[in-house]
Amino acid sequence: MDRDLKNKVAVITGAAGAIGYETADRYLQKGAKVVIILDIAAVHGLEASKKLCTKHGANRAVFMKCDITKDLDTVYPKIISTYETVHVLINNAGILNDHRIKDTIDINVQALIDWSLKFWEHMRTDKGGKGGTIINLVSIYGYRVDQYLPVYQASKFAVMGFTKSLGHTYNYNRAGVRVLGVCPGFTDTSLVHDPKTWDDESIGKAYGVFVKKQLWQKVDSVGKAIVDVFEKANSGTAWLIEGGKPIIEV
Repeated sequence: MDRDLKNKVAVITGAAGAIGYETADRYLQKGAKVVIILDIAAVHGLEASKKLCTKHGANRAVFMKCDITKDLDTVYPKIISTYETVHVLINNAGILNDHRIKDTIDINVQALIDWSLKFWEHMRTDKGGKGGTIINLVSIYGYRVDQYLPVYQASKFAVMGFTKSLGHTYNYNRAGVRVLGVCPGFTDTSLVHDPKTWDDESIGKAYGVFVKKQLWQKVDSVGKAIVDVFEKANSGTAWLIEGGKPIIEV
């Protein structure tokens, strides 16, 4: 398995800002040929691609507007017809709002599975692909439980199970596609700073106290972790990045 990012084509969902943008920047620093930024926020996505091209060179970052719950069948062919081979898919897009139950499952689980399986088929060596890597942003809530976000935690447990099963050694040996999980702890993004708990009145305040006691980190720690996992990890594994400390397998 080639674990060098040089000349790789990477697709990152939800990459107009925060962790997705930081990851795109770091992948380009490592020599990725191009990073394709997928995001529903067109203004921010165009700004992100422009900034990355200014920093790393023309056409190194490309933005495509995309609602991951609806646009797979239109955006995927556009990517493949333009770049032929995609080496890395990073499923970064997500939602943290326990009032929006269907959206949580559609975005965090259903869309992630749909995109993963589409690119897994494209990459698999036993069907003519060149191999590749899929990295899913799982969250610490993919294996850790507390009382505050049952819907979000359910979605992330689903992602962890999917990641470890699709990435199982058996599947890797037959298809040549690594599937990996990254589990960020509390990270300084708008997603975590304004969460919608399932019962805001009774536990919203308690959750606010709870999060202040957690180990926090900046998005650059997570971006670095997503590089480290690509370079080091075996398929079917998941890795914690918490408090800006080195990654640990979970």
